[in-house]
Amino acid sequence: MDEFRKLTTQEKALRINLSKAIYGSFAEIGAGQEVAANFFKVGGASGTVAKTISAYDMKFSDAIYGVCERYVCEDRLSGMLDHEYVLLPERLPHRIDTTRFFAFADTVEILNYERTNQGHGWLGLRFQLTPKSEPNECVIHVKMHDNDPLQQQFALGVVGVNMIYGCMFVSEPEELLMSLLDGLSPRRIEIDMFRISGPDFKHVDNRLMALKLVKNGFTKAAMFGPSGNVMQPSDELYKKNVLVLRGRFRPVTHVNVDMLLTSRRHFKHEPDVDRSKIVLVSELTLNDLSPDGKIDERDFLHRADIICSLGQNVLISNYFEHYRLVDYLSRITKGKKIGITMGIYALQKVFEEKTYENLRGGILECFASLFGSNVKLYIYPAIRKDGTLFTLKHFEEELPKHLKSLFRYLMENNKLEDINDANVKNLHIISDNVLAMIRKGEEGWEKFVPHKVEEAIKEHGLFDYPIKETNQSTAA
Repeated sequence: MDEFRKLTTQEKALRINLSKAIYGSFAEIGAGQEVAANFFKVGGASGTVAKTISAYDMKFSDAIYGVCERYVCEDRLSGMLDHEYVLLPERLPHRIDTTRFFAFADTVEILNYERTNQGHGWLGLRFQLTPKSEPNECVIHVKMHDNDPLQQQFALGVVGVNMIYGCMFVSEPEELLMSLLDGLSPRRIEIDMFRISGPDFKHVDNRLMALKLVKNGFTKAAMFGPSGNVMQPSDELYKKNVLVLRGRFRPVTHVNVDMLLTSRRHFKHEPDVDRSKIVLVSELTLNDLSPDGKIDERDFLHRADIICSLGQNVLISNYFEHYRLVDYLSRITKGKKIGITMGIYALQKVFEEKTYENLRGGILECFASLFGSNVKLYIYPAIRKDGTLFTLKHFEEELPKHLKSLFRYLMENNKLEDINDANVKNLHIISDNVLAMIRKGEEGWEKFVPHKVEEAIKEHGLFDYPIKETNQSTAA
């Protein structure tokens, strides 16, 4: 066999079955037992499978794993892993010294008979890499795009086998991640959340894994929170009022912070916004991370560190066009208000018709998505070269005549709003200039960024900031 050929699903399952050291249980809810079935079909399953269970009925599921409001969610998955894993060493004490135990679980919603739902599910594996060690854990969320329930079940079984095999035999996290779709394509299954943790994976930064999901086409968007914990966007943003600030954040300046704070003030006063359900999101697009086609992972983590230090959620997306991002968020928020904060020069690009030459409906097709579904844009002003303020009033004056009526329609229907309480004293701050000062070690850049950002840059040497070894020289 060619050593560079990828193993098939059957070959992976068989290798696991033939390993005398790997032994565990399967708990699968909602779509049958597609993952466990692969191990039975290839033979030798008695060497791998201690137990397989499908607590399909809600009452049975609650009795075993505890009561849960939703059955296809990470909380239910965690309950399943907690319950199943501890039973292995408890009931198989004679195998503890020689066995790498694992517990695999999934909770899934397959396409219904009417095909009116989105097939999706949570898959998790708690596993040992060596006997008697503390377990690691890998969790993913998938969306299934096949238009046939049987095909979705088949694809789920493949991902599950890939997950178990990757965790057991693949040492590099990125290689493990890339192997999850072996035998499939993102058109069939999308992975929009990946997390691996435990004593053998302390070196893994799951924010970087979130970036790799988007970079490698596994999904269009991934998300993590202020503490760096990866999130599943549909779970975090479901039926929430979402306010998004798009930017490069290289670095975050007083202007970025003011854009977010002022637009939030406007957003929370909207009559159809529930203040208790507002989620603020700072978004980075792949285009902003890789203008030359290459992504500097270190630079990405620097930006992530900065945004997280300010307590913000981070969304990484491959939605360069604003209307595609809005379309994505609208499907998740289910009609709740969405706010997009942008500078007025970014709005100029939105109104450039050449941007939509590849769309059959041109600018109107784009605007139907961008300004539909309860969306509003909050526009941050700029200072022009002559020192005057550039706002929506001046924007309309500079629009081509044939677009003025479209602009007025949006204004009259409350789709665009000036951020009129912006701190104009900071409008002279240009992030590229601040970045150049930081890299050169020039004095004075600190006054352009929030104090927390300054601290993070100096403490960790972000953006190539030259750290002065003052402590060492003092000690000497």
